[in-house]
Amino acid sequence: MKRANPLSIEDLSVAYQKKPVLRDITFEAPEGKLIGIVGPNGAGKSTLIKAALGLIPRLSGSVAIYGKPYSEQRKLVGYVPQRESVDWDFPTNALDVVMMGRYGHLGWFRRPGTAEKKRAMECLEKVGMADFAGRQISQLSGGQQQRIFLARALAQDANLYFMDEPFVGVDAATEKAIVTLLNELKTQGKTVLVVHHDLATVKEYFDWVMLLNERLISFGPAETTFTADNLQRAYGGKLTMLDHGDRSAILVSGRG
Repeated sequence: MKRANPLSIEDLSVAYQKKPVLRDITFEAPEGKLIGIVGPNGAGKSTLIKAALGLIPRLSGSVAIYGKPYSEQRKLVGYVPQRESVDWDFPTNALDVVMMGRYGHLGWFRRPGTAEKKRAMECLEKVGMADFAGRQISQLSGGQQQRIFLARALAQDANLYFMDEPFVGVDAATEKAIVTLLNELKTQGKTVLVVHHDLATVKEYFDWVMLLNERLISFGPAETTFTADNLQRAYGGKLTMLDHGDRSAILVSGRG
């Protein structure tokens, strides 16, 4: 019997204060792929992730994680939210944040022990933050904070990951660390959906691409989906393609 896809969304619609943000979104995410979610500002990219996770209400539609509701599959899902949505003044250190990723495996009544601490330290090591385990999260730089949240997601040992703009506001070293981590997750057969803004790196970073602008414009392998025609459909007149031989530049004018 064939295993269900990591994520199946059917006829998903979401509105904020009666204003439609997503309309009739239907797709199935294949297993073991790095998937970039791309579109202009206000296209509903972050909303799509939050709706899939049940963090915001849906007007209509269904979401299945490996064929079952998210409420039954929480242990299989990891989530890295936008950095600015987190209260970084909360009095806790980096190691404790990462150990939070183990709570789903412990249940309500077990406290983290030696094994959980060891796993959390391994995850901090993977993102180059082991030396900052005892540091208060408010004392970390933006890139360091992002790495801590990536380590927490790693500690969940999930099969499906959602990452909301993990590359925004980070330095080059952190960006490289994130790309390395994404490829490691892919090698392990994980599926990762990433909200992403830098169009110039889409084909370099992702196997599959979703182009979104309130509706699903196109979804599929990067080489057949991330095309000038589909980008124009997603961005409209805000998009300019510049061809420089072996490299192409994509300019987006204005804020959509």
